[in-house]
Amino acid sequence: MTSKSKKYIKEAYSYIILILVAVILCYPLLWMFFASFKTNSEIFSEINLFPREFNFNAYRDGWKGVANNTFTRFFSNSFLLVIPTALLTVISSTLVAYGFARFEFKGKRIMFLVLLSTLMLPNSILLIPRYSIFLTLNTLDSFSPFYLMAVFACYPFFTYMLVQFIRGIPRELDESARMDGCGSFRTLISILLPLLKPALFSAGLLQFLWTYNDYFNPLIYVNSVKKFPVSLALRLTMDAETVIIWKNIMAMSCLAVLPVVILFFLCQRYFIEGIATTGLKG
Repeated sequence: MTSKSKKYIKEAYSYIILILVAVILCYPLLWMFFASFKTNSEIFSEINLFPREFNFNAYRDGWKGVANNTFTRFFSNSFLLVIPTALLTVISSTLVAYGFARFEFKGKRIMFLVLLSTLMLPNSILLIPRYSIFLTLNTLDSFSPFYLMAVFACYPFFTYMLVQFIRGIPRELDESARMDGCGSFRTLISILLPLLKPALFSAGLLQFLWTYNDYFNPLIYVNSVKKFPVSLALRLTMDAETVIIWKNIMAMSCLAVLPVVILFFLCQRYFIEGIATTGLKG
């Protein structure tokens, strides 16, 4: 057997393993999709992946929502919550990271250690202080708590990630910009931001995914059904029915997954590049 044949066999084994892993990882999504065409009896009494017949009644009935609120409102609420939060997080984290990575000031090391220490705090510890603050500010039952946390860079993971990325960019670029008459802010906008594009996409995409999938925090801060995002609406749909029609839940779950999947495939090149380069330059 020639070395070329061995190479082809090795590649074939690699692809077979990758395909098997992909099938295993995608199987829950496939099951959820096909379950949206099954009745309750089919779901609980049969092991077949494919339904007896295909009809889209579950998507029509599930979209009607609950309490006179359709999933049009719930999806709109999710996007009103997630998109500003992701954008504000990227902007605030970039500014804070730029300060830590490029400027020297008194107490910088201590402040950076405090920033890192907050990464180890579980969300449950921060919940009561944050709730008290937002209650005092009278911002509960709205998306303002999420916007405020994003504006003040309360997500230290993204700040740390961007600090590591900026530290990997040569300081000579900043010095050249200053020689050309650029100030600190102009240097950030014109020189560093184009180089930060992969890391910014990674931070924005991760924040979008985490906020979109978040169930606990909207449950705490949002009380009105008409302001519920999709994550809360799916649970509310289950609680509103005496007998749960699972195909409706599965249909809406499939639609809820779509924005995340589409966004990932659109941004995956920047996302993977950002994660890889951030890890290398840290």
